Amino acid sequence: MNQRFNLQSYDKYIVSFSGGKDSTACFLYLLDNNVPVDKIELWHQEIDGRGNTFFDWEITPDYCRQFAKAFGVPIYFQWKEGGFYGELMRENSHTAPNRFEQWDGSIGKAGGLRGKLTTRHKFPQCSHDLKIRWCSSYLKIDVCSTAIINQPRFRNSRTLVLSGERGEESAARARYAIFETDKADLRNGKQFTRHIDRYRPIRDWTEKQVWNIIERYQIRVHPCYYMGWNRCSCKFCIFGNKNQFASANVISPLQISKIISLEKQFGCTIKRNIDLQILVDTGIPYNHISKELKDLATSYIYNLQIKLSSEEIWTLPAGAFVKESYGAN
Repeated sequence: MNQRFNLQSYDKYIVSFSGGKDSTACFLYLLDNNVPVDKIELWHQEIDGRGNTFFDWEITPDYCRQFAKAFGVPIYFQWKEGGFYGELMRENSHTAPNRFEQWDGSIGKAGGLRGKLTTRHKFPQCSHDLKIRWCSSYLKIDVCSTAIINQPRFRNSRTLVLSGERGEESAARARYAIFETDKADLRNGKQFTRHIDRYRPIRDWTEKQVWNIIERYQIRVHPCYYMGWNRCSCKFCIFGNKNQFASANVISPLQISKIISLEKQFGCTIKRNIDLQILVDTGIPYNHISKELKDLATSYIYNLQIKLSSEEIWTLPAGAFVKESYGAN
């Protein structure tokens, strides 16, 4: 940790908000540490872009939107044109431009004009290398950085970007720096500079600590946790195991059938040594997938209260503390 780091010294705080438990804990951490709410923004990268959902949970964007509304903080969305599917199917072309919501309600656009013309036709692979695991780099990291770099409001100010990676989840994440200069930073002596730092406040937290702070604030978490998922990533996350894919098949059989057919078309599976159909066939679906939760998770409108009422009792979701192997992340 940088000894000169002062949490209270920033003009803006961006929480990279997936809608999952760890990014929720990051936001609540700021509240616990008396960071003014009017300085906090939630940022969510829409994996599938704007349009039909292909790889992620349908409910996630509106869950994030309702979470922000419940706490009275702004939320801004960023996405790559065409989303996951567009990048997956890219053929002899540049990667698509990035789009981002701005404070005045307009939509910014950047990128998609430079570089070599290439073809993707390959699912991201389970790897520490972000060039191979391209979903993280192309659809999250780069999109977020592009949105910061291309907005003048981040010039001549200090911004702290918070993200919820935890070392307990993988050996790779355990090595992430808790505090470092963000890739969108620009401090080079020019008249207009961007001071952007990256902070991972819960890197060394246990899962128990995460659920404790969520319980203390009485938060109703993303529907996937109540169905048995331990992590709120994409519905068809490449790090998912056989039980997760079998469960996703119960919820969205048409979508997973399309992914299976694309594996065959590309001649390249998501998992290097096994195809998705075998994972689905050999996995055991979670036994907490009710029709009500299934309908909610695949809806585009989140119609429940984020904060539990005084009459409701907070309960630990079925996916909490479930230890399953997800691979490197």
